[in-house]
Amino acid sequence: MVEIGGRPILWHIMKIYSHFGFNDFVICLGYKGYVIKEYFMNYFLHNSDVTIDVANNSMQVLGSKTEAFKVTLVDTGLNTKTAGRLKLVEKHVGNEDFMLTYGDGVADIDLNNLVRFHQAHGKIATVTAVRMDARFGGIELNEFGAVGAFKEKTKDDSKWINGGFFVLKPHVFQYLKGEMSEMMWEDEPLEKLTRDGELQAYKHNGFWKCMDALRDKIELEKLWESDQSKWKLWE
Repeated sequence: MVEIGGRPILWHIMKIYSHFGFNDFVICLGYKGYVIKEYFMNYFLHNSDVTIDVANNSMQVLGSKTEAFKVTLVDTGLNTKTAGRLKLVEKHVGNEDFMLTYGDGVADIDLNNLVRFHQAHGKIATVTAVRMDARFGGIELNEFGAVGAFKEKTKDDSKWINGGFFVLKPHVFQYLKGEMSEMMWEDEPLEKLTRDGELQAYKHNGFWKCMDALRDKIELEKLWESDQSKWKLWE
């Protein structure tokens, strides 16, 4: 619920999906889940023009600027790890392919292309791979210590990392058998999928940013304020 431009980053992520026509969400709640519930319970009211007659406690909605979100909020436990959270929402997913992502990353990813890629290779899981940002700039030195080149921070072309934005077949829940409350999705489940040859990577070369620390929030906020928010695919 950390805000970027006055809106929770969760809202930004949902707007990316909504831009491509995906409006049915299942949100795994844990820490401060009640805050997310209250946010969506009051979302319609806070994004509508209303007339309130306090004399008889009635309200008339004059116009709404809300999205077409349908949100299922599931309490998956305060300390449950990511694999356990996914397992607990199986009944809400159904028998169709579905998408999965984290609550802290935004990108200018084309989700329709991602889904088509997933459907074409036919494997159980697709993970979006993104190039890792170098944390520091680089200096090239010769044998005498003279600087040969000075490079600002850039993306490391040799390293791909998990950028979230998964597409999964329902059969993925076969990899979540047994007690999963202490299991990370990125550990045993993804490792087993990899060993079985059931995990394919979709390479995203565009913008991607994960909000792991305060410096990331500040950077995203600056991008939003300067109209450089590349993840803002919607109008």
